Amino acid sequence: MNLPLLPTLSTFFIVVSAILVAVGWWLVRKRKIEAHKKTMFAAAIAALTFFIIYASRTIFIGNTAFGGPDDLKIYYTVFLIFHITLATSGAVFGLVTLWLGYKNNIKKHRRIGPITSVVWFFTAITGVMVYSLLYVLYEGGETTSVIKAILGS
Repeated sequence: MNLPLLPTLSTFFIVVSAILVAVGWWLVRKRKIEAHKKTMFAAAIAALTFFIIYASRTIFIGNTAFGGPDDLKIYYTVFLIFHITLATSGAVFGLVTLWLGYKNNIKKHRRIGPITSVVWFFTAITGVMVYSLLYVLYEGGETTSVIKAILGS
């Protein structure tokens, strides 16, 4: 199996981010607040690293189409839309949760933090599933650059 470097790397960072969120959640339950802050910051850096790799690849190389059977394409597409919705809302929730923690608005941070964590866990899980469907279970389809698509080259 010949896995593509950038998608594998970006998926690795989103998994690391989710693991760090779980560790951060455990730390705060143990009242280890400083360790919680550092771990959640590291989780945010891992998520940002994912996003930089993903966005760069999308802009300069392109996105890979689903290469599996045609009769599964509609299910993959619906699942992908679900994942994208989770990822987008998870990112917004994450930024708000980090900001509330940074500003020491603990009451709101405590209320939104668990929701953010659960959304992020599902984002990571569905992201790994998308990766598996594109590169592990099936051979990836055509990859088209966004720049090429816009410029028509």
